[in-house]
Order: sequence, then structure tokens, then C-alpha cells
Amino acid sequence: LLFPVSNLCGKCRPRDTDLLQPSLNFLYWSLHQTTPCSQQRAVAVLLSNVPLLELLQKVLECTWLRSAPSEPAYLSPEDALLCSGWLLVASLLLYQHRYNTEVHRTLSLDLTEVLNAVIFRKKKPILLLVSIMQFLRAVLRQNFSSSLLVIIGQNTAQDAMQPRPSSPEDAALHPLATQQVFSLVVSLQNVLVHKDLLLSQAVVACLETLVEYLYVKNQDVALHVASQPWHRFLLFTLLSGGQKSFLQPEVLRLMTLFLRYQSSNIISQKEISQILQEAAEANLAELPEATSRALHLFLCQV
Repeated sequence: LLFPVSNLCGKCRPRDTDLLQPSLNFLYWSLHQTTPCSQQRAVAVLLSNVPLLELLQKVLECTWLRSAPSEPAYLSPEDALLCSGWLLVASLLLYQHRYNTEVHRTLSLDLTEVLNAVIFRKKKPILLLVSIMQFLRAVLRQNFSSSLLVIIGQNTAQDAMQPRPSSPEDAALHPLATQQVFSLVVSLQNVLVHKDLLLSQAVVACLETLVEYLYVKNQDVALHVASQPWHRFLLFTLLSGGQKSFLQPEVLRLMTLFLRYQSSNIISQKEISQILQEAAEANLAELPEATSRALHLFLCQV
């Protein structure tokens, strides 16, 4: 089925949402719900389909061409198609790297546009934000070096008119700029305050991957990001309201992140003791799977 469905996608235009939406979802799940052997073949089929890759290029570019909907929670057919496109490309990036599959047509994306889609959310639906963050995680994990993707780091026309010497930090973090990193971190923190479960999981995962990337590129910048005082206020905000327990997956994962990068101004011995006390008193067999995994990672880090 991969051959006819992928060929059908290649003959469509981005506005053919009724046909493309289920088709891209089928391709996405074909990659994830199969054996490793079949998965490698599926990746090869999709990455050899040039019309399909050209279509995905056009679909992703629609993200910054579309106007913001009046209702941010409303997922229109166009937004749903964008979600499917970003998730499929993120998966193709992951599996192309894993299997070193030959690519017959590369995708080109402006990193500034991708980051701005998250930083300046403009009432984007939650699922679309999550999908773009999944893509961002995929490119960060590959250090922006993929045979499938060509990343354009800056708006070159604007830079040509106003040339500025790049700082040593910018050079080390290329193609990211230091200011983009800080803007992205602040935006992710602001999104996390909304306390939406799906969005919180995506934001924490994106923060984890971003700090890992920064630590490889420039340890000083990574430690500076991880020790921002605003993180402590963020933790207090997450713990306010109805559920004040530290045993929330996103709280545990944030605590683990701060422990890993020794942010003693964010998490103190007192908080660590509170988490250990709550874990000792909890019925571990009844904890949700996400909480169990997060607690396991936290204890290993301690």
C-alpha cells in the first residue's frame, strides 16, 4: 500500500486536504507500526519518491503562509494537514539517520521561520505546536546535519543589507544564534505555564534536547540556559493549583534536567528530599507509566 498511497500524495496539491490528511497519516503510522525490517524498507520507499518530498516541502511552507485562526483551540483541516506533514517529516529525519537511507530529493527550510512558528505562536492550535516541536527535536538531535534536510540559518537578504559580525557563541551554536536560543527558551517556559498535558510533555522534551545540543556545542551557554532563575518560578507555577505533588511527569523531568546540569540555584536539597519523601509514601504500582518513567530517570540522576 505504501507505493500507491505515496504516489497518490505526490499527485496532490497542499489544498487537497480531504485526500492528503488520511494519506499522510497512513504513511506516518506505516513507519511507526511495523517491524524494524519493514520499517527500513518503508523509509526507502518514501525517500525515493521525489513528488512526495516536493509535496511535503510545500505543505511545511504553508505553516508561515497561513493566517492565524480566530479560535486557537480549533483545528481546521488545513492545520490538521500541517500537523501530519511536520510529524511525517520528523519521523523521516529520524529513520533516515538511523538506517542511512539514500535521499532522492532534499527539503529546504528556513530555521528562522521554524523557530518563529514556536516563539511567536499567533494562536496556533496545540497539536500544531506539538508537531513543530517534534520536528525541532529531530533536527536538534542530529545537530542540523541530515541528508534529507537543508537548513537555512538566517534570512540572508536581510543579513546582506545589515551585516553584523557574529559572536563566538553564535559561531559555536551555528546555525542557531544565541538570541534565538534565549527567545526559544522563554517561549517554551511561557507555553509550559498553560499546563496542558500534551503540550507540557512536548515542551519538556524539547527543552531537554535543546540543552543537550547546547552542551555539546558550548557548555557555558548550556549551563547559563539551565540555571536561569525564571526556571525556579516556573516550577512553583507548575506546582500551584489543584495538584501540588512533585510526582508529575513534567515536573520530575524538569527536576532531572536541572540536576543533570547542576543548576543548584533552581533545585535544592530541600526539593530533592520532598520528591524522595513523596515517592516513599506513594503506591508505586498505581503510578501512571509516564510518572514511573520520569521518577526512574530522576532517581538515576540523583
